[in-house]
Amino acid sequence: MNDSKHSPLVSVVIPCYNAEQWIESTLQSVRAQTYRNIEIIVVNDGSTDSSEARIRTFDHPRLTLVTQPNRGQTAALNRGVSLSSGDFTQYLDADDLLHPEKIERQLRLLEGNGGCIATSEWARFSDEIRTARFVPDDNWRDLDPVEWLISAWRDGGGMLFPAQWLIPREIVERAGPWREDLTLNNDAEYFTRAVLAARRILFCEGARAYYRSGIQGSLSGLKSRAAWISQQKVIEACVEYLLNREDSDRTRRVASLLWRRFAHTTYPYDRQIANDALRHAGALHPVSVMPEGGAFFRLTMRILGWKAATVIRRFYYRFRYGYA
Repeated sequence: MNDSKHSPLVSVVIPCYNAEQWIESTLQSVRAQTYRNIEIIVVNDGSTDSSEARIRTFDHPRLTLVTQPNRGQTAALNRGVSLSSGDFTQYLDADDLLHPEKIERQLRLLEGNGGCIATSEWARFSDEIRTARFVPDDNWRDLDPVEWLISAWRDGGGMLFPAQWLIPREIVERAGPWREDLTLNNDAEYFTRAVLAARRILFCEGARAYYRSGIQGSLSGLKSRAAWISQQKVIEACVEYLLNREDSDRTRRVASLLWRRFAHTTYPYDRQIANDALRHAGALHPVSVMPEGGAFFRLTMRILGWKAATVIRRFYYRFRYGYA
């Protein structure tokens, strides 16, 4: 498969904004791939640190670096895809990593399986990749698109991590561009479309991706009203996509859980958005779910209710750790 004359080209698309601490490691994880027919498209989205300089010193025969004014992650992704020419697309954030065999394993799995996309094992890590712990999930198996989304969202959570996927170009084109009006959780909206554009989701055992978590100032940590509104738009879109494919008790149940979990998260920060989410949830399905937390949180919730408990927890974190 590694004969570039006869093997498909894989485009690794990397949006980069102020990632000087991690971009070299991320690029090295691509260069270390056992599959060699790869092009790398890095879109430097107006970084103000040394990211661009570090990328320019990186040695790879098929590395394209594009620099643009800061327009946001999704605009950078769209630019990268527009410049790519691969038969398959591998999305990769500028701080995440791939196992050396990740792409090769997924390509072998997709051979002869037209219309499918491949997903992988993935795990979180902070500084050292050796700390990553791969914990099998219920959707680490082959599933039809609707079944995959139901499994991913079964508790109102789930994460559609960009690096875990390998997507044929025709499905990238069928899914359409990244929505540039979204900031928080834009990957959930995009990959919901990609999943539903596929014939089947194939899980690739042994293919691994690493998600770097705990980065201060990351998009996933935003708690502004603009970020909550973006998340609200994401859930609205994801629910619409899912119900357009299958409007049933089971799809309405998981859609309701998405809204309820969102309400739990947002209530201490924006009660209007949280209450709107609860109204959406109630209109979809009567399923009930409570916020999760430690022993003190659960006791507070039993006495005062979940809304008061989440507010108290927020102020405790602000007092104890300086953030909320």
